[in-house]
Amino acid sequence: MRRLSLLVATLVSLALPAAANEAAKPFGLPPLPYAYEALEPVIGAETMRLHHTRHHQAQVDGLNAQVAHFPELAAMSVEQILAKISSYPAAVRGNAGGHFNHSLYWQVMAPKGKGGAPSEALSQAIVKTYGSMDGLRDAFAKESSTLFGSGWVWLIVTNEAALALTTTPNQDNPLMDVAAKRGAPILGNDLWEHAYYLGYQNRRADYIKAWWELVNWQEVSRRFEAATKK
Repeated sequence: MRRLSLLVATLVSLALPAAANEAAKPFGLPPLPYAYEALEPVIGAETMRLHHTRHHQAQVDGLNAQVAHFPELAAMSVEQILAKISSYPAAVRGNAGGHFNHSLYWQVMAPKGKGGAPSEALSQAIVKTYGSMDGLRDAFAKESSTLFGSGWVWLIVTNEAALALTTTPNQDNPLMDVAAKRGAPILGNDLWEHAYYLGYQNRRADYIKAWWELVNWQEVSRRFEAATKK
């Protein structure tokens, strides 16, 4: 019995540093608001699983690793980091940007038929800026086509409380102080190949067209309301 107690105590002591280290990490991988297979057939379960547990997790781990070099990051929100990203090296920029971008991406999608419709205020803004929902989709696709290589396409609310479209390379986004067009992102689509290649191969335009079936308009409307009230 004594030997068993000693063994248990040893195992507990070995586990404590790992647990303490995990708790000390200021940034964590957010759980998806739906199952990995919930977005099929538009986005397959394996794509979602790899995207979330490999790509996003790697960016969370990378951002946590940068805290050792820049301790002040631990006390900052991701949005605060992005607002002064020019003060930090590429490792912070890529990982903080990727963490924010993917966290938003998961939230602005929902299983087919579950995303609702744009709020009245957002619908009016879309019609005012793009003529119709179809006009927004067409403009979104055209904006996406201007991005060469990997990056993101965004619908944002500008400082003038107007809607606008923009793209950013790599893991950049419109909250960064280095962005060519700044604003509050309310909708974003990941145009990296890992977001669609298993299902669409090189047919990025097909992925973008099908992706509209997944837009969570309730979340987009919430973000629009928050951005226009600032």
